[in-house]
Amino acid sequence: MPQSKESCEDSLKCADMVPRPSRGVLSKHWTLDPDIVFLNHGSFGACPEVVLNEQERLRRQLETDPVQFMEVDARELWTQALSALADFMNADSEGMTFVTNATSGVNTILRSLDLQADDEIIISDHSYQACWNAVDFVTNRTGAKTVVVPIPFPTESDEQVIEAILDHVTERTRLALIDTVTSPTGLRMPFEKLVAELQSRDIDVLLDAAHGPGIVPLDIKKLNPAYITGTAHKWLCTPKGSAFLHIREDRRARIRPLSISHGASVPGTAEESFRFEFDWTGTQDPTAWLCIPQAIEFLGGLLEGGWPAIMEHNRQLVLSGRELLLKALGIPSPSPDSMIVGLAAVPLPGKGTLTASALEPDPLHTLLLEKYRIQVSVFGWPHHDSRYLRIAAHLYNSIEEYEYLAQALKQEL
Repeated sequence: MPQSKESCEDSLKCADMVPRPSRGVLSKHWTLDPDIVFLNHGSFGACPEVVLNEQERLRRQLETDPVQFMEVDARELWTQALSALADFMNADSEGMTFVTNATSGVNTILRSLDLQADDEIIISDHSYQACWNAVDFVTNRTGAKTVVVPIPFPTESDEQVIEAILDHVTERTRLALIDTVTSPTGLRMPFEKLVAELQSRDIDVLLDAAHGPGIVPLDIKKLNPAYITGTAHKWLCTPKGSAFLHIREDRRARIRPLSISHGASVPGTAEESFRFEFDWTGTQDPTAWLCIPQAIEFLGGLLEGGWPAIMEHNRQLVLSGRELLLKALGIPSPSPDSMIVGLAAVPLPGKGTLTASALEPDPLHTLLLEKYRIQVSVFGWPHHDSRYLRIAAHLYNSIEEYEYLAQALKQEL
């Protein structure tokens, strides 16, 4: 029989009887399950209802005459979406193209490089595993070398990160894969300084901005990286499968899309060839990308101050949430506040059990979801021999949700 309320020494032992915390007032714009405490925006984002409705409208328009839509209507909308995203990040729209996710963007660059035996590609041991795997694939195939830079976590400062990476530069370094915000540890990397330092040494930077647009300010013309790829479906809250790749003008001729299609045989200028090749790689649903202008405008109007205010709101909320978790776990901060934006990870006490792969759920993740209805990222990171819990914050969240998570962790750990 279920326990009575009176028999619970701690209300969290009867988690099913504890009221779920309320979300933020702006959560009315999202369709998230009200029975779930959703603290994992960082994995796949979450799309507002008005943007989902726009995607459905576009899909219905597509299906009324697929040929007209694909060959005429979508081309104009595609150009508008590219321009809107380029304007948002102050990028050259001529070098901007769409991909389905940042991993595809990273693969596009890596598979186009003319690597020689003993060439080196630098990554950090905080790099997203899918992109790390892509680097290993091309280096193993060509005889090049993956140089993994260990960066301590806890991390003390930007300078510690910069020094660690620059210390691994050699005359054989051809490319550095640098994160804007690290996926496993939620660190805002000093990517502006790293891009400048590395490229001043004639080393191209591939900037992984999967956590980029909408979580950190990006000025691509000022940064001027050789390559940058990132998602819109995370912090810009567009439909899933909308991401971008931007290639600097002097590097465009050497990069080809992963799928070679009709554009490869269409005559034209270098600029026209770039558009032909990257904008049509085969039949696919383009509506996620076409929703980018509306998502930028809609979310930007939810707070006075627009996107800078959104980024600061999310940063302050996740910092408050992180502080609650650190107190609940009785551990020191793993990084200074200056290295945190809308995403933050905390180490879990003890070694625990490292799962075999990212596709295998951590037992604590499963427990928090099934017992407390908390959706939060918990995973083993074998490169650090540690387990992390990572929270995210967006406009629909509330501080009460992080308080609820902290209480659950105190109870279980």
